[in-house]
Amino acid sequence: MIAKIMKGSDFKGVVNYILNDEKGTQIIDADGLFLENNDTIAQGFIGQAQMNPKVTKVVGHIALSFSKKDAPRLNNAIMAQIAHEYMERMGIKETQYLIGRHFDKEHPHVHIAFNRIDNNGKTISDRNDRFRSERICKELTKKYGLHFANGKEQVQMDRLREPDKTRYELYQILKAEVGRCKDWQTLLDRLERQGVGVQFKYKGQTDEIQGIVFSMNGYRFNGSKVDRQFSYSKIDAALARNNYGERQMPPQPLANREEISPTASGGGEFINGSLGLLTPSNAPEEQQPYDPYLRNKKKKKQRKINW
Repeated sequence: MIAKIMKGSDFKGVVNYILNDEKGTQIIDADGLFLENNDTIAQGFIGQAQMNPKVTKVVGHIALSFSKKDAPRLNNAIMAQIAHEYMERMGIKETQYLIGRHFDKEHPHVHIAFNRIDNNGKTISDRNDRFRSERICKELTKKYGLHFANGKEQVQMDRLREPDKTRYELYQILKAEVGRCKDWQTLLDRLERQGVGVQFKYKGQTDEIQGIVFSMNGYRFNGSKVDRQFSYSKIDAALARNNYGERQMPPQPLANREEISPTASGGGEFINGSLGLLTPSNAPEEQQPYDPYLRNKKKKKQRKINW
């Protein structure tokens, strides 16, 4: 079970998407709405949202997807129950909602539209929602005995559009090459032969590396936006493990470098309608791992790392 969280301001748009006839939608639950047609549902949402006009992104939209292996046991009642428990744990309660099940894909999935302005005119918090959602999905998957999805390993390439298609191709290349290389130079050479450019992010005018950017097919991706395991620090740690614990020197500063301020963060997000598999949009900033080479230069206290 995985969840994709979206927020917006157009209730009519999300209602029309969920109740699209081409998706074979079945409404499996709703509350606080007049279900005569799409317009009455949307107007019900809009009316309550006006209780708190200061909030612009009043639309909550969550897609809950399950493994196709669980399809035989996931009837509408079970999916509604899981959706309810997910919402409860996420703090989505005492508000209007609509839950529709789609049948346009192989795997079972439901869409939840809810009003971020609750029945009392208060805003439903979205603080750390993606991190909380990831934890809750794992807990519910375990509780209901569902299959844990393999994420990117089950992506159907023919359904991807750019830039997601290139991002996934890059993921596959990095997964293979980072797993086999023992040092940065070997990795950079192998990536170059496959048409992948690499640029390191540096802190200001220093030689302190704070991130990595990959380019392919005219697109640029922060390492952590391809997948969390491909941030600079995690790749560096993986190369060291591949070399049986022998610490590798970081790559030397390149002529084609990108400077960032201490507070800068990079990376675009997936376009709407993408996989919902590649990691969450608010990945933590990439930090420079400890390296003995930099200890004397920066005169910082050594931090012990256990492999």
